[in-house]
Amino acid sequence: MSQLFDRWLREVLPLRVTPATVDNYTSVVDNHIKPALGRKRVSRLSFDEVQGFIQDKVDQGLAPRTVRLCRGLLVDVLNHAVIKGQISRNVAALTQGPGLTSGERRALTIDEAKALLKALDGERLGALYLLRLTTGIRPGEAFALPWTHVDLIAGTIKISRGLSRQRGGNVISDGKVHRKGWRTIPIPPPIVDALKAHLKIQEQERAAAGPRWQDVGLVFSTPVGTTLDPDNERKRFYELVDRAGLGHLTPNELRHSAASIMLAQGVPIEVVSEILGHTSIRITKDVYGHIGEKQRRGATEAISVALWT
Repeated sequence: MSQLFDRWLREVLPLRVTPATVDNYTSVVDNHIKPALGRKRVSRLSFDEVQGFIQDKVDQGLAPRTVRLCRGLLVDVLNHAVIKGQISRNVAALTQGPGLTSGERRALTIDEAKALLKALDGERLGALYLLRLTTGIRPGEAFALPWTHVDLIAGTIKISRGLSRQRGGNVISDGKVHRKGWRTIPIPPPIVDALKAHLKIQEQERAAAGPRWQDVGLVFSTPVGTTLDPDNERKRFYELVDRAGLGHLTPNELRHSAASIMLAQGVPIEVVSEILGHTSIRITKDVYGHIGEKQRRGATEAISVALWT
């Protein structure tokens, strides 16, 4: 199994995700999967062994999100082995991962989202947070978004790169994103208006900065045109959340909130998966499937009320 994972991490995964994600997944493989299953022969790996591995990780207290990631990586690697003809069946795909816990990740309610919108009024980078809340794009994708990928007439943005923190500073990665990472997302009229207003502010900042302006073409930049620092923006986000009276909310939970609100409003999970840029709908179902279940239950209960009351 170790050699199979090494080859997949080296040859397959870099074609799908950013270098930062490759590093993250490699760490999960090295720290969790290889020690438990690395010496197993892929042709002899059984359902019970994979399910036992998952349960062991749960019993050890590993975060459910990480356990689900371990399972997802096993599914992807064994799928690749099936395609290569090394095995005939993917036993990992038959297993069950841990469910979500109520406190694992927070999603804003509609009322909370409205409170955040109110707190963003007059904020210099308010359009940044509005865009992330309504589209669910990743922080790095927002920080690396160029104006050339924004169509204010059609009301769309194109995502094809991201910003990540690496040794030596922040780096914008381009060209090594899985095809689902390259996506065009429609944006609603209020966000188009917010981006137009933001563009005017940026033009004023460009004029004020004069020769100090460094034009890298980013939608969201510092007052002199340079790349935003994710750490600084995270601190500012916490200040805005506190102003809105929302308690503890992480920047990544804007993405979770966007997905949850879309699903709660009846958007099909396949569409949400495309908008979020997940490499597989399986990831969307693992993270947000419980929301779909609530909607399905509500639908059947509505039929019950209609027929028997």
